[in-house]
Amino acid sequence: MKAAPEAQKRLLDLAEIDSAVDRLAHRRRTLPELAEIDETSKRLAQLATSVIGAETEASDLAREQAKAENDVDTVRTRAERDQKRLDSGAVTSPKDLSSLQSEITSLHRRQGDLEEIVLEIMERREAADTKAGDLVRQRDEVAAARAAAEARRDAAFVEIDKEAGEVRARRDAAAADIPADLATLYQKLKEQYGVGAAMLQHGRCQGCKVSLSIADMNRIKAAPHDEVLRCEECRRILVRTPESGL
Repeated sequence: MKAAPEAQKRLLDLAEIDSAVDRLAHRRRTLPELAEIDETSKRLAQLATSVIGAETEASDLAREQAKAENDVDTVRTRAERDQKRLDSGAVTSPKDLSSLQSEITSLHRRQGDLEEIVLEIMERREAADTKAGDLVRQRDEVAAARAAAEARRDAAFVEIDKEAGEVRARRDAAAADIPADLATLYQKLKEQYGVGAAMLQHGRCQGCKVSLSIADMNRIKAAPHDEVLRCEECRRILVRTPESGL
């Protein structure tokens, strides 16, 4: 392939600009905020599940407490009714009196047992409410941290994308005067090796950093100035400049 030496030298400018484009793309992909958002999202999902579990437990205990308190009220009401019967003097039979007094005693004992159950449930419910509250607070803190990271990510994206747009405009200008066949070869090599063209500097390819042999240097010296050369090691386009050592 033939191309004017000046067109070949412009490939070095293009390669430098493409490196800047690649660095910006890498920076965009590897923002620390992205890892933070991923980590906080996972933590938020875990906390959301834990909050549901804790709130469900607290809700179940609230219903259990309400039922136990209702049982206490039922027993208390029955004991008060029996006590009024006893106090009214309406029951005169010794056998019935004994039976009524025994039932009142049993009801009071049952009421005491039920009140103990209510206290135990209340303690469990308080612990469950505390746990649910702590988990909700953690969830809200993690959600706030994720939102802050997302805001920083978005701000960084705006900055990077703006800079990338400016760099791409420079690239378009640099590529405008490069012959189509040379630009096509450069792009193909860039896709294969990451860098499509490299300077020959003091007898060394700046793409692979390999020093050329005397035979290779002699071959390059003998090549026409418009000949598009390739590095024998990395196969990139090898651009000759006054610094090549020829």
